[in-house]
Amino acid sequence: MQLIIGLGNPEKKYKNSRHNAGYIFLDFLQKKFNCTNFVSDKKTLTALATGTIDGVKTLLVKPEVAMNHSGTALLALLQFYKLSPSDMIVVHDDLDIAPGTYKTTLSSRAAGHNGVQHIIDTLKTQYFFRVRLGIGHPDKTQTNISSAHFVLDNFSTEEREALTALFPKVTEALLLHQKKRFALAPKKQSS
Repeated sequence: MQLIIGLGNPEKKYKNSRHNAGYIFLDFLQKKFNCTNFVSDKKTLTALATGTIDGVKTLLVKPEVAMNHSGTALLALLQFYKLSPSDMIVVHDDLDIAPGTYKTTLSSRAAGHNGVQHIIDTLKTQYFFRVRLGIGHPDKTQTNISSAHFVLDNFSTEEREALTALFPKVTEALLLHQKKRFALAPKKQSS
């Protein structure tokens, strides 16, 4: 089984915010792969949708805690399902990447993302696969908005279109990672 985790803030007022890029991507995956609807799971502090993606049982996960406490929900989830951080793919916004682009990383530092830092601190490892969706920095020539306020503001129409246009490419990257991961996994012996 694999976990695809989209980071975001669960409050309705943040639904279309830049910080909720991970949630928005999971909504795309849920529809694309005909996964179940998201259902709140109080034991793991998450909303979960289940499905099969390219032959692999998959849980789509939206932590239902504040972004900067994401690690709390993921620790509960991993313990409940008896999985490890290497079973996770974490998708989140990234200020240091231009809008309309993304990067994938394995076992890297949080690079200033408080939600990712909380996951690393809580799970005591940075060894998990990440997809970093570019949202860019606020344009300092037009506004004095702080980065903290910028990520909580809603996407502009153009930014949202650039983000969602990325989703098919990001999906291909996830499928490639999944193929590599499961190709390297030890085969279970039949008895």
